[in-house]
Amino acid sequence: MYQEMDDIVNQVLAIPLLGSEALYNTIIYYFIEARKLTRAVNIFKHMKSSRNLSCRPSIRTYNLLFSALLSRGSNFYINHMYMETTRCLFKQMVNDGIEPDIISLNSMVKGYVLSLHVNDALPIFHQMGVVYNCQPNSFTYDYLIHGLCAQGRTNNAKELCHEMKGKGFIPSTKSYNSLVNALALGGEIEEAVNYLWEMTEKQRSVDFITYRTVLDEICRKGRFQEAMKLLKELQEKDLVDGHAYRKLLYVLEDDHGNSLARID
Repeated sequence: MYQEMDDIVNQVLAIPLLGSEALYNTIIYYFIEARKLTRAVNIFKHMKSSRNLSCRPSIRTYNLLFSALLSRGSNFYINHMYMETTRCLFKQMVNDGIEPDIISLNSMVKGYVLSLHVNDALPIFHQMGVVYNCQPNSFTYDYLIHGLCAQGRTNNAKELCHEMKGKGFIPSTKSYNSLVNALALGGEIEEAVNYLWEMTEKQRSVDFITYRTVLDEICRKGRFQEAMKLLKELQEKDLVDGHAYRKLLYVLEDDHGNSLARID
């Protein structure tokens, strides 16, 4: 019943000193849920200009908008467009004297990663504990590891992964899969396989593409026997079921059939 809600909101806005920060945040939240981002932004502007100081935007208001902007992108061009808005909003928040928390800082890191600007995300990461008095959490590391791997910067990704584990965090499934894929594609087969076993020990799910990439890259190095041995080991340890095993075998036979046929 968004039309009815809209009517009530218009009545609230018509009374200058009515409302509170919590009420306006609730309104913004439901407009975002209804995918009415422009309307949500207009409520935010109303809060900014309100003479009622208890209605001014808080860190919660900004985090709602950051989350909404980050969820709009379906490719990096769209993410890039919305990231510019997010960057301006973040700057405005800081200028208004509102101290960023881990949610808003992670929003900036994630936004830069999604828009393929990892180099802009890294300074925020390094400033967290120094400038903003807010330590990175597992999400911060996961966003950065994924972003660095997408750019093939495996050394930087490994350093962050090591630092992350040193702080007691376990990389996410997405981080591990990104790292294993990037290492394999970069020719670092042994490292890729080591991380593959590590992620299974940490009970992180390896996806089909990761298995395929590792096995395919081992074959590209001419180490066909090693690839088949690894595939059989994965099956023996119940890390791939019968269907996945056959599918991976067919893929390897399609890509490297003649060479595999020569294995005794």
